[in-house]
Amino acid sequence: MNKKICIVYTHHKLGDLIWQLPYIKAISDHHGEKIDLVVRKKTQAQSILKDLNHINNIYYNEFRKGLAYWLDVFKLKKIFVSEKYDYVYILDKVNKPAIAAKLARVKNIIGPGFKNQKKWITAENYLPEKDWNLSYSEQSQKLLKINSIALNNKFPNLEINTERLKENNDDLLISGKKISFGVDSFESYKMWYEDDFIKLADLLYKKKLFDYIYLICDPSKLNIAKKIINDSNKEYFIDCSSKDLSGVILAIKNSDFFVGNNSGPLNLAAALNVKAFGLIANDPVSELKYSKIHPITPNGYIDNIWTRDRSGMKKIRPEEVFKSIINNL
Repeated sequence: MNKKICIVYTHHKLGDLIWQLPYIKAISDHHGEKIDLVVRKKTQAQSILKDLNHINNIYYNEFRKGLAYWLDVFKLKKIFVSEKYDYVYILDKVNKPAIAAKLARVKNIIGPGFKNQKKWITAENYLPEKDWNLSYSEQSQKLLKINSIALNNKFPNLEINTERLKENNDDLLISGKKISFGVDSFESYKMWYEDDFIKLADLLYKKKLFDYIYLICDPSKLNIAKKIINDSNKEYFIDCSSKDLSGVILAIKNSDFFVGNNSGPLNLAAALNVKAFGLIANDPVSELKYSKIHPITPNGYIDNIWTRDRSGMKKIRPEEVFKSIINNL
């Protein structure tokens, strides 16, 4: 009899979900079954993970606090009861999905077991409290290990059928060599400055490395793309700030390489097997060790230190970024 498997991940950032792709695949391989996934709607997982053969259904659920907490618990419980899962895996620290699975009488509830979560999971093995400070990737790796689940590849890999993305994105399908700049971030302190992107573009253009540059930017930060275009007075920039995720993915896949801030599109590019250069000055570069991202850091950079001041990104010089790209293409 086939087993039914569900994996829950509660973080809303696209990059964080991408980091979990190897562990989702490992759980599927371990059971020899396609898995269902429960994530936040903001991840747009139903679009970006549609072509992965080991994923069956993707459900959206919010993970809110306050009075909405229990509404979300019962929504999860309804999914679990309806699908009659044999296993629910929680790749996160939160209690909500564990409580919902317990109420739905799921026999096998597996999670890291931090703090109160251990009261709700059924697995006998869980992570020690000292592992709370590990990265999400390291926590998931240890979770798989203590449950005897083999992990053959730690690097995210995302398969996308780009043909389905071309509808309504004809303006991106222009001839010539293209590259992508990821110019924004959910956290503003991670953003390189607009004038530095302009200087880097000038250097790359003189080397004839592109004909056009896609500017990847969330609609809420469209002012960043507009500023780069207006201040540069160059016609080789293509503004992608109005594009949804399908357009962003198509632009990245059509690029020879990607340069950008430490955010979702950077992780997306690396998972799509596009050469990805990450601009890192204010957060730990060690977090990228399970990624194909090539990090570019400033002189004197110290790892494992968080700085919430965007001015630190000025330490990354366009000339040094240019050299790093040239040396690693």
